[in-house]
Amino acid sequence: MSTKRQFRLPFDADLEDFLQKDSPGLVDYRILNQALDARGANRGKTPMVDYTVEVIKAGERFEAFKEEFQDLGAFKTRPIIIGAGPAGLFCALRFAEYGIPCLLIERGERAHKRMIHIAKFWRYGVFHTENNVCYGEGGAGLFSDGKLITRIKSPFVQYVMNRMVDFGAPPETAYLSNPHLGSNKIRLLINKISDFLISRGSEILYNTRVDELLTDESDPTKIIGVRTHDGQSHYSDAVILATGHSAKEIYHHLDKLKVAMKPKDFAIGVRIEHPRELIDRLQYGDFAGLKLGAARYRLSYQDPTTEKGTYSFCMCPGGYVLSSGTDADGIVVNGMSNYARNSRWSNAALVVSVKAGEDFPASSLLAGLEYQQDVEKKAYQVSVERASGKELPAQTLREFLDNSWHQRPLPKTSTPSGLVQAPLREILPNYVSSHLTKALEEFDRKMKGFVTDEALLIAPETRTSAPLTLLRDPETLESLSHKGLYPCGEGAGHAGGITSAAVDGVKIAMSLIRKYKNY
Repeated sequence: MSTKRQFRLPFDADLEDFLQKDSPGLVDYRILNQALDARGANRGKTPMVDYTVEVIKAGERFEAFKEEFQDLGAFKTRPIIIGAGPAGLFCALRFAEYGIPCLLIERGERAHKRMIHIAKFWRYGVFHTENNVCYGEGGAGLFSDGKLITRIKSPFVQYVMNRMVDFGAPPETAYLSNPHLGSNKIRLLINKISDFLISRGSEILYNTRVDELLTDESDPTKIIGVRTHDGQSHYSDAVILATGHSAKEIYHHLDKLKVAMKPKDFAIGVRIEHPRELIDRLQYGDFAGLKLGAARYRLSYQDPTTEKGTYSFCMCPGGYVLSSGTDADGIVVNGMSNYARNSRWSNAALVVSVKAGEDFPASSLLAGLEYQQDVEKKAYQVSVERASGKELPAQTLREFLDNSWHQRPLPKTSTPSGLVQAPLREILPNYVSSHLTKALEEFDRKMKGFVTDEALLIAPETRTSAPLTLLRDPETLESLSHKGLYPCGEGAGHAGGITSAAVDGVKIAMSLIRKYKNY
C-alpha cells in the first residue's frame, strides 16, 4: 500500500534527493499536488514549494487513477452539440467514453487551418467572420494563456486534467496547483481530442454555423433539432448549446424563442503590458531569472464609495496581446502565452465591474451585449481615423493617469496587429476610466514600480464573460423554458475559463446519460 507525504521545500531543492533521505527503501514516487509559494520573494524570502507526494516501497504499488467506462451504446437519437470549444469537446468526449456517438457542429475550421485566417487578420487586417480568435475548433481557449486554474469544486476537475495529459499535455498538468499549457500545446491537444471523437463514431461538421433551433410544431417550448446555414436540418432529443460567450447571433435567436435568460454582470477595461523582466523583478526580487519562470500577479481594488471592483484578470506572464474581435467593425483585446512563457512582455486585463440594472438596463435582455459592442465599435472607429483599422488603440500608462496627450513614441509591444496612439478615455465609459485610475494608483502601492513609463494600456478588453445567463434546472441542467435544450459552458453563463467550461460539458453529458441510460 502506498504512502502519501506532505512537505515543503525551497524552490531549488532536489525533490528526488529529499525523498531518498526522507523515505528509506523508496522504489518510486508520483506527485499528487505541487504549488509554488513565492510570497515575500521580492523582500528576500526564499520561495517555497508545497508538495503532496505518493511513495511506494518494495512490494507496494500505486493506486490506479484510470476510470473504467462501460459501453452503454448509442442514444435513440444522437446528441447534438453546438460548438467545439472546451465545453463542447469535453461533453462529446465524456459521451464517447460510454460508447455514445454525437453530432458536433462547429461554425469555424479545424485548429491548424483556423490559424491561417487569424494570422492574416493580425498582420494584414483581413477579417474572417467564421474563423477568428473566438470562432473555430477549440473556441476562444485556443488563443488564451492556456491556464487550467479553476476555483470550482467538482469531482470532474481531475478527470479533465488527466484526459488533457492523455491527449498530450505535459504530465505536470495533472498535479500542479496552477497548471498552464500555453496556446501552442492546446492546439495540438485539441486536434487529438477531435480525432479521437471521430474514431469513436462521432461526426464533426466544420464550417457549419447553426442558425436556428427547431421546435416541435405542437409545442414551441420543445427543441427537436437545429437548422444550419446551408439549410440542412438535424434532429435530436438533446441539443447542447456550447457556443461560447461571443456568439451574439445565438443570443438574438434565443431571445426570439423566449428561452429563459437573465442579464448578467461582466467587466470591461484594458490590457496592461509591461516588460516581463520588470514584472519578474517586482514579484521575485533577486530570485528573478532563476528556476521560477515568468512571474504572475493578481491585483484587486474595491472602491468604497461605489462598491465597484477593479481587478486583474487572465494574467499572461511572458505573453502577447492579441486582437480578438468577432465583428469587422469592432476591436477587442485579449492575452495569450505559449507554454514556455518566454516573450519579452507580460500582460493582464485590468477590468471594472459592469452591473446589470446599474450600468445598463436590466429590462432589456440584450442590453449587456449591446453595451459591449458600443465600446468595441468606438475602438474600431478610433483605429480607422488614426490608422488602418487593424491597429489596437493604446496609450502609455502615465499619460492615461495624468489624463494628458503628448503623443510620445509608444514603447515596443508584443501585439502582431500593431498599435495606434489614442486617448483611451474617449473609448471607455467615464466610470471605467475613473475606477481604473484609482485602482492603478492603489496597485502601485501594492507593487511599487507597477506604474512606470515602460507600461502600456491597450483597449478595449470587453469579453471577460457572457452578458447573459441561460437559466437551467440545477439537477438536470435542462433549460427552464425549453425541453431538450441544455445550455452549457461560458456562453450560457455557467463557466469561466477552460477547465470550468470542460467540466460543465462533462456534467451535461452525465446528466443525459442518467436520463436516457439510467446509469
